[in-house]
Amino acid sequence: MGGVPRVIPPDPRLLERRRRIAAQIRAARLYANLSQQDVIVRTGLDRSTYQAIEAARSSPLLDNLLRIADAIGVPLSDLVREGPPA
Repeated sequence: MGGVPRVIPPDPRLLERRRRIAAQIRAARLYANLSQQDVIVRTGLDRSTYQAIEAARSSPLLDNLLRIADAIGVPLSDLVREGPPA
């Protein structure tokens, strides 16, 4: 059984949680008075990768979330907490 792995579409609940995380990243970035470019430079992430994360088009890797939290100057928990965006 080889071949291409089957792609499972994300559950709508996961998509909603991804949107909340993206909104929390954006809110934290704006609160810190940083542009997307500032965060991109500080993290070393590719522009399209960061923009996809902040737009909730991509599910970020944990390492990238850690880089983003450090670049913005907030604890990781601020970016991934449950509940409505701050």
